[in-house]
Amino acid sequence: MPEEPEVDLDRVHESIHEEVHHGGGDSFLKRIALTTAVIAALAAVASLEAGATANEALVLKTEAARTQAEASDQWAYYQAKGIKMAIAQAQEAPWLAASKTPPPAFEEKAKQYAQEQAAIKDEAQRKEKERDAKSAEADRLLERHHRYANSVALFQVAIALGAVAALTRVRPVWLGSMLVGVAGFALFAFAMMG
Repeated sequence: MPEEPEVDLDRVHESIHEEVHHGGGDSFLKRIALTTAVIAALAAVASLEAGATANEALVLKTEAARTQAEASDQWAYYQAKGIKMAIAQAQEAPWLAASKTPPPAFEEKAKQYAQEQAAIKDEAQRKEKERDAKSAEADRLLERHHRYANSVALFQVAIALGAVAALTRVRPVWLGSMLVGVAGFALFAFAMMG
């Protein structure tokens, strides 16, 4: 999975703390610092969740590929049993052409191969269902990963707006920062539920 771009949070926090320190403890700057810190904490949690869900999805996709290989092996085995069954049936042909009764072993072998083929087919189909379930779960996790990643992006925008608000002391920018942070939190909560 590609890395998500990140805002240099250390530099943002430094700038905010410098402004608070130089501004004589302005309560507006303290509120900006507090909301930015909360948003940064949420961004960190969302980022961890995004990484975890992506990793889990990759593991499931790998398991699905392994299960597909096992299913393919079962289908190859199924075909091999079919070939053996055809050979057993073909061995009866000369006997029948000579109007003689073939030995019962030929028919027994053909029936044995047919039964073995049925069991192999069931196993191959079970493996395919297992593959499909793992792949579907991985797809669901990747969708969830994208919601987490998008929430991280919104949190980062909110943090950047908070830094701009601290530097410019413009209240509407800070309110915009909080609004974007709330949108990021809503997306984060949505990702947590699904």
